[in-house]
Amino acid sequence: MVANNPNSKMTTPSRSLTHALLFLLPLIQSSAQTTPPPPSYNIESSWAVLPEKYPDMLAAFDGFYNDSLKADVFFLYPTMNGDPKDERWNVPFDDAEQQEKVLSRSVQFQASAFMPSGKLYVPYYRQAHLRSYEHLDGEGLAALKLAYSDVREAFIYYLENYNHGRPIILASHSQGATHALLLLKEFFDCKPLQNQLIAAYLPGIGVDASELKCISLLDAPEKTGGYVSWNSYKKGYFPDDFKKWYENKAVVSPVTWQTSGKAERPDHKGFLFENHKMYHNSFSTEVKNGIIWLSLPHFPYKWFFLRQKRYHVGDINLFWLDIQQNCLLRTNYYFAVKNK
Repeated sequence: MVANNPNSKMTTPSRSLTHALLFLLPLIQSSAQTTPPPPSYNIESSWAVLPEKYPDMLAAFDGFYNDSLKADVFFLYPTMNGDPKDERWNVPFDDAEQQEKVLSRSVQFQASAFMPSGKLYVPYYRQAHLRSYEHLDGEGLAALKLAYSDVREAFIYYLENYNHGRPIILASHSQGATHALLLLKEFFDCKPLQNQLIAAYLPGIGVDASELKCISLLDAPEKTGGYVSWNSYKKGYFPDDFKKWYENKAVVSPVTWQTSGKAERPDHKGFLFENHKMYHNSFSTEVKNGIIWLSLPHFPYKWFFLRQKRYHVGDINLFWLDIQQNCLLRTNYYFAVKNK
């Protein structure tokens, strides 16, 4: 599990948070001294990945990436800054340390899963510090709104300059999924752009099933035009904040891609570990009222999981091959239906 700090606790956003972020967006006010300058998405350096800007760490996946891809993947990375000593509410988009984390952790072990399905776009943004989710009555909410303002501008620039009417896969994790859900609400839900949506992958947050009006949870592996979401925990464990953030939330198994039931260990396709090796048939899973339970993984480093109960940081790379194959399935199905 590599996406961010495995010892940190991520609080997932509620419906009221997404409403506040979206509808109070114009009210963002911060002094120039405390707010990092915004990215300019017409400049290549404001993007972690573009089709013509291909990071070295994706070389291992080079066979997936070519000009013949007919869809796009717009990927939003999770919170990378959970350092309690860092007093900043928002990280400058060009902070070298944070950019390295984005590339070596999230892009390499998360965004890579979606690469075979479309051309990859990953904008840098002024991400909110982890503690923002614990201060939603003040500076934390402002920090998240500022982060979304960047994501929004990046998406608008992408639509106007790169998309050219191509189908879209929204992919994300954690804070990135917070912002991806807002993009769904603002740009896709009951709007013409919904016709271009292959699927939105929103792991790492709790999504209220009533959050969206026209876009629904995808409850079968080949369905398109909706979203999927899940949160990963050790089998038998309910987090302390379960009732507040997860109970009765929308959830899909990232193994079976259904909204209920169990999957045995042979059903699990592949876990991409931080040693860059793929481990197949590693664990069984069970959908459990808004979350996913995982058994102790069967692989050489299972001691790594012995004391952990929250698998949040591994929401994508624990299911890397499952996600890759499912995203390809949905993409191929989208084009098959479109071309009938």
